[in-house]
Amino acid sequence: MQLHEFDYHLPKELIAQTPLKERDQSKFLVLNRTTGELTHRRFFELPDLLDANTVLVLNESRVIPARLTFELGNGMAEILLIRALSHSRWECMVKPGAKFQVGDTIDLDEDLTVDIVDILSNGLRVIEFHCDDFDAYLKQKGQMPTPPYIKETLKDKERYQTIYSHTEGSVAAPTAGLHFTDRVFEALKQKGVQIEKVTLHVGLGTFQSVKTERIEDHPMHSEWFELKPEVAERLNAAKKADKRIVAVGTTSVRVLESCSTDDGFLQAQADDTNLYIYPGYHWKFVDGMITNFHVPKSSLMMLVSSLATPKDATDKMAGRDLILKAYEEAKKQGYRFFSFGDAMMIV
Repeated sequence: MQLHEFDYHLPKELIAQTPLKERDQSKFLVLNRTTGELTHRRFFELPDLLDANTVLVLNESRVIPARLTFELGNGMAEILLIRALSHSRWECMVKPGAKFQVGDTIDLDEDLTVDIVDILSNGLRVIEFHCDDFDAYLKQKGQMPTPPYIKETLKDKERYQTIYSHTEGSVAAPTAGLHFTDRVFEALKQKGVQIEKVTLHVGLGTFQSVKTERIEDHPMHSEWFELKPEVAERLNAAKKADKRIVAVGTTSVRVLESCSTDDGFLQAQADDTNLYIYPGYHWKFVDGMITNFHVPKSSLMMLVSSLATPKDATDKMAGRDLILKAYEEAKKQGYRFFSFGDAMMIV
């Protein structure tokens, strides 16, 4: 499969720069992968589309204020925390790279000193942070690491968090969950919808475009996740009861499919996953998903294209065709795209 097959044109004005005033007022496009039917709703109507035979699986990871900026030499420098190796040692993206060389010890301000430990093959730096309380330092001076296509300054940091976020560790939000509100959860509870939570700490690799022309050659990034034993037990019981498993976001998908055995049941674990899902993938546990609209030529476009493939389809690109059809319809209807944008559900 070729990279250009997962490309599409998006006018810049459709890239959402700020979150909506009310989270659950987002537009909500429902794609039936069996019939190809597209239905326009609002996200607060989600409970009307689900019943007690449905399980929603959420990623409760919380975004850390992972972007640090400093005056360094005659200009500005930036450190973006990407992946924790220990409490004080991180893989980081830096700008400009020339100012961060192996062996350097840099006093960034009166409260923080860093040692540049290594430079990885992908250009990331391994940095050791020396600070009395690094968590407190990040909360005080760190900025939310919104994606580069968002040009507006985020005034309220909590709007880049889901309302159910709990375990800190992500450097980008699991954005499919940003649409949920207390009133949506209350309505889901009234409908008897089962809610379960997993953890996957989102890395920036999730949103980066694939560079290889053959998509199969793409080196997939790794992200840390946890599926707790009691959650796996409840989800396995739901699966045995033939309930529909709907993952909220590609991150929840990666947890569930990474933990699923060939017989379609889950094994609890905490580990890294570099699971790469694209058309032709054999789905083991997930039946449907809620997701946002994704960046062209990203691994997320390939994942949703795979899930959208009708179960009886002989053409593995049939799901890709349905996704591109849905995206064209969303563009016509003025949907907002990417992290702060609107949502869709694949059923």
